[in-house]
Amino acid sequence: MKISASFLDIKEPKCEELTKLDMLDVDYIHLDVMDGIFVENKTYTYEEFYDIIKYTTKPKDVHLMVSDVKKYIDEFSKLKPDYITFHFEAVSEVSSVINYIKDLNIKVGMSIKPSTEVSEIIDYLDYLDLILVMSVEPGRGGQTFIEDSLRKVEQLYTLRQKKNYNYIIEIDGGINNQTIKKCDKVDMCVVGSFITKGNYEEQIRKLRD
Repeated sequence: MKISASFLDIKEPKCEELTKLDMLDVDYIHLDVMDGIFVENKTYTYEEFYDIIKYTTKPKDVHLMVSDVKKYIDEFSKLKPDYITFHFEAVSEVSSVINYIKDLNIKVGMSIKPSTEVSEIIDYLDYLDLILVMSVEPGRGGQTFIEDSLRKVEQLYTLRQKKNYNYIIEIDGGINNQTIKKCDKVDMCVVGSFITKGNYEEQIRKLRD
């Protein structure tokens, strides 16, 4: 299982602390991009994100929690991330957004909130590289893991086997050294506060164990 490390809860100096995290046993750096509209909280501008991550070497996993999706795709595609993930609930023309990201030669991910069912996104599964199941309400770190998210993971896992889909399954929210044990059918876990509120190296080791 891969770990995508979110630095949402890292305290200042963010650039210095993120560089330390980048040197440890994580697979991706996860960028939580919030606009204060689609979700209540707001994170940084593209320029501020760039200044924070410019010295990191791990591949980037961008999660857009925004309303003006294409505007943010245009900006964050400049970082050459491995994945850009948008929210199903944020757009009306889902296929258009999928193609927009693919045309930039970036892998496309789609995220679903806890209230969204897998049945609602069936038509798009064959075109996605990643599906992000939110196991908390998007918009802030440190929330409690929603157990029902595992039902959706199971559905996505079964559909992938039956239909030979190529997406990876990612989960985000409330992941720690206990909840990660329940995510055996997940390919990548986003982990934030569990890592960043302790000793980074020790916390990552707990996740790997």
